[in-house]
Amino acid sequence: MAVWNGRARRKSTGGRYVQSRKKRRFEVGREKQFTFLGQHSVKLYRTKGGNSKSRVLSDDVANVTDAATGATKRSKIITVKQNSANPNFTQRNIINKGAVIQTELGLATVTSRPGQDGVINAILMPPEQK
Repeated sequence: MAVWNGRARRKSTGGRYVQSRKKRRFEVGREKQFTFLGQHSVKLYRTKGGNSKSRVLSDDVANVTDAATGATKRSKIITVKQNSANPNFTQRNIINKGAVIQTELGLATVTSRPGQDGVINAILMPPEQK
């Protein structure tokens, strides 16, 4: 079933809106699709204006930046340590923005949106925050 981002059929009071037009294609959304820890897999979507958006379905590598030195390295993701969006995401190894991941370089916080950007970027956490 499609996700529809148009106006609701009913008012906040419970009354019905009078239908002035039919549904439009630009009002259709997409089902939620999580980014898992696993072999690299990306899905491309066509967006408005003929542009494209890439969504990471699964990945095991992240671009980790060390804030102290400013150097960025690709590092293997070992596991998801914490996810403030949903505690269940930690158990299922779902990666989204704000998730704390364990990498070969250490703990890092994800700064990109893998479902929107098509890449997993993270910043290495200082030792005192671990």
